[in-house]
Amino acid sequence: ARGYLNREEETAKRFTADPFVPGERMYRTGDLVKWNAQCGIEYIGRIDQQVKVRGYRIELSEIEVRLAQLADVHDAAVTAVEDKAGNTALCAYVAPQQDDIETLKSALKDTLPDYMVPAFWVEMDELPITANGKIDKKALPEPDIEAGSAAYKAPETEMETLLSDIWQEVLGLDQIGVSDNFFTLGGDSIKGIQMASRLNQHGYKLEMKDLFQHPTIEELVS
Repeated sequence: ARGYLNREEETAKRFTADPFVPGERMYRTGDLVKWNAQCGIEYIGRIDQQVKVRGYRIELSEIEVRLAQLADVHDAAVTAVEDKAGNTALCAYVAPQQDDIETLKSALKDTLPDYMVPAFWVEMDELPITANGKIDKKALPEPDIEAGSAAYKAPETEMETLLSDIWQEVLGLDQIGVSDNFFTLGGDSIKGIQMASRLNQHGYKLEMKDLFQHPTIEELVS
């Protein structure tokens, strides 16, 4: 299983003794379920901080640790929110001392893949704390999804215009700027393939890994 090589503590936590077959092991998924009236299993949610974004399972605590390692971040928390397209997105709450949000975002991109870099950010003087001294995520304010969206930046070159037109067609939107994030706008792997197919008709080839690593038009073009 991915993510457990040479991590003995995590391996022991996830691969537990099978109570039904002596000597075998069972994988603890972390999913919370219940039996419904039809004797089927109904998914309720997660018992840990793992969420699924763009098809990737992400541990929110891993992003929080990376944020806390940045010199100018005093406290940090990461939650899953719903973006304008109804997709799951990440939101970071930070109490930085000096650096602005763009600097923090750029620093995260140096150590994390793009899909683990929060799309929305909320800067606070201090994060709410529970009676036990832990960050109270339930008391965190809702992010301003509209404000969190990138300001419109019009395409300038022929290639930027072509990509913008294709994205608008695939995503069903009237206006897309070169700094807009494909996945934040509602894009996914299937729509990415559709976009790549249309680009191919114009003589250009796009690998899906490039779109995941560079989800804005200006990044793709550069």
